[in-house]
Parts: sequence; structure tokens; C-alpha cells
Amino acid sequence: MLAVFDKSVAKSPEALQSPEPGSVSALKDGFLAQHFGSVHPSSVTVNLGSSGLFAYSNERQNPLLPRLFAVVDDIFCLFQGHIENVALLKQQYGLNKTANEVIIVIEAYRTLRDRGPYPADQVVRDIQGKFAFILYDTTSKVSFVAADVDGNVPFFWGTDSEGHLVIADDEEVVKKGCGKSFAPFPKGCFFTSSGGLRSFEHPHNELKAVPRVDSSGEVYGATFKVDAEVKKESSGMPRVGSAANWSTDY
Repeated sequence: MLAVFDKSVAKSPEALQSPEPGSVSALKDGFLAQHFGSVHPSSVTVNLGSSGLFAYSNERQNPLLPRLFAVVDDIFCLFQGHIENVALLKQQYGLNKTANEVIIVIEAYRTLRDRGPYPADQVVRDIQGKFAFILYDTTSKVSFVAADVDGNVPFFWGTDSEGHLVIADDEEVVKKGCGKSFAPFPKGCFFTSSGGLRSFEHPHNELKAVPRVDSSGEVYGATFKVDAEVKKESSGMPRVGSAANWSTDY
């Protein structure tokens, strides 16, 4: 699976940018989508207009970690993996028995967007299993990306030459679009358009960027680790009944 978000809707962390950024624009003339299509001839590309694109394929997928795609009320979501507590989450979000993992993620996001009673880190933490997902709400122009605490699903992100955010389950695809400005997506973390990167395992701690250096001393993006010494300031996420919009806080 692949998502490329324009920098106007999902600003890449500056630490992902290597000292020698690549010269490729992942969005220009559909460059990275075309490359993805050449690697996966049966892939489907979904144009998100000026916000970016999604692409996915069911080829060569792990049967234990399948890829799923769904659109509900202008919310687009790519999901890979398996949720263990599906029945509990269906009950929690009032979903019918036919709902699968990707529908659960969309409904969890809608609960947050519509000022549900839980903080974002708890909503993601409630999802138990092996998973990674990429969600985009075309109405509010909010992106929402997360990976499980053990990094069971291959998941990478990076920034292209123009600062657009690239996310995929294929390391080589991210390299193609980002050059050296990429890294594995941090385990146990979620990323949103306005709130940036946060740990849902340790929601009260800041994350610090650590440059990734290869055996020859070259820097390839950065990894992000929980800083046990530095606490985050409370975001004051609004609860039900507030006039504030969820997306402005997360």
C-alpha cells in the first residue's frame, strides 16, 4: 500500500529530511504512483485531488496480514494486518457483524473527529493486534496514520524533494520517492496532520529524533524514540459538547 500526501495536508517531520535530499517529486506527473503500478501491475490508484493519492494491490501479500481498502463518507483508509479484538471493537462502535478491520478504523476515527469522549492515543491503543493503517478524511483534510507497538507490519515513511509525505509498506517504493530521506515508521506511534507524531504507548512523553546512520556514515532520515525525561504539554482535547473541532488539536 502507498499514500502520498501533499505537504499542505500532512507536513513531514523535519528530522526525516536527510542532509542530501533526493531530487524526485513523488506527486509530480504521478511519478510514484506510476512506479508503484509498474511494480504491482494490478494495483489501483485513488486520486485525492490536490491532497495526494492512495495506491494498493493485493498481490504478494501475507495471508496472515491482508491489505484492505474502504471509503466511507469521504474517509479513505488503507489497512494491513489483523485485529485480535474485532468483536469487542464492533460492539464498542456499534458496528454490525459484517464490519471488517478497515471499517473499524474508519469508525474509530469518526468517533474522534466528532468529538468522542476518548483521547486519540487511547482509541489507537484499544486496537489490539498486528496492524498499520493510513487514513485520509477529504472533508476536514486530516490524515491519520498508525502502526502497532511491535512493528509487525512492514511500514515506512519519508519526505520527497518538495516536502510531501510518502508512506508505504514497501521500503523500495519509499526510497524511490524519497532518496535517503526515509525511515521505518515508529512502532507504537500515530501521526496526524495537525498534531504530528505521537506515541500511543507513552502519550505523555515527547519523541526525540535520532539520525539513522549506515555503515559508511551516511545519514538516512531518522528514527523516533520516546524521551523518558521530557513530558508533553496537555493538548486539552475537547470533549463531547465542545465547539472546538477535534482536528485542530490532533
